[in-house]
Amino acid sequence: MNILFLMRILLIILTGIIFCIHGLSAQTYEDLIKKSYEYADVNDLPAAEEALKAAMRLEPANKFNFALLTNLGTIQRRQGKPDDALLSYTAALSQRPKDELILINRAELYTEMNEMGKAISDYNTLIIHYPTHEQGLYNRGLLYINTGEFLLAQADFELIVDTYKDTFLGRFGYAILEKARGNYDESEIIFNYLTDNYPDNMRVLEERAELYFLTKRNARAMADLNKVFKATAVPSAELYMLRGRVKLAQYEKESAAVDFKKARDLGYDPETVEKLLKESF
Repeated sequence: MNILFLMRILLIILTGIIFCIHGLSAQTYEDLIKKSYEYADVNDLPAAEEALKAAMRLEPANKFNFALLTNLGTIQRRQGKPDDALLSYTAALSQRPKDELILINRAELYTEMNEMGKAISDYNTLIIHYPTHEQGLYNRGLLYINTGEFLLAQADFELIVDTYKDTFLGRFGYAILEKARGNYDESEIIFNYLTDNYPDNMRVLEERAELYFLTKRNARAMADLNKVFKATAVPSAELYMLRGRVKLAQYEKESAAVDFKKARDLGYDPETVEKLLKESF
């Protein structure tokens, strides 16, 4: 009797384990999509990824799989799996080659992977199909600045400003472009206009702080940075690097070193950080 009872308990446990292992496959396509959102909402990204894969295995020919592949790519990207994300976005584009969201997602991923030429190529495709796409033109303009192609960047920002009367992105892009060109007075005029009209936009303050640093107005740079750090929940490595440089210019070497180390911990180029740390001691 005891043996039968124990065997029954063991069977129940094994059934539970099997259900947990194969639980996703027992659900419908729609159930799995819903589950992926629920997992993503609680930041269980591996589970969200598996739910999306299970949905596509269940219905590999479903016409909406391009959307699932796009979501899958974004979830993989958030997990720090760029190669997997690239495969997912590319598979999605094979189904919807003109989809603006997928093109932007893959272009942004290429940018994160430092594949600027491939990112620009995706934006070119996007803009062929959507000639006045504001976000696409802005993003491509920033990449042109990064590659030193200032006239091409200017053309993109001009098109935005001509098309969208009250555009923030077009003006912000112009301010960044003029700063990159060394036209600091023109850049500052635009940044001041933007801070007056968009006082809660911390990205503008961060860029203006760098402008102040480049023009050796470090007290003003620090004032902008203090506002940005106060309003930013998770400051970026670039933000810590900029504040560290400003502090170093103000001879606050120990405090600068703390910021440089924080930037390194967040993934900033270690070689660059080490050079600045040597200047801090």
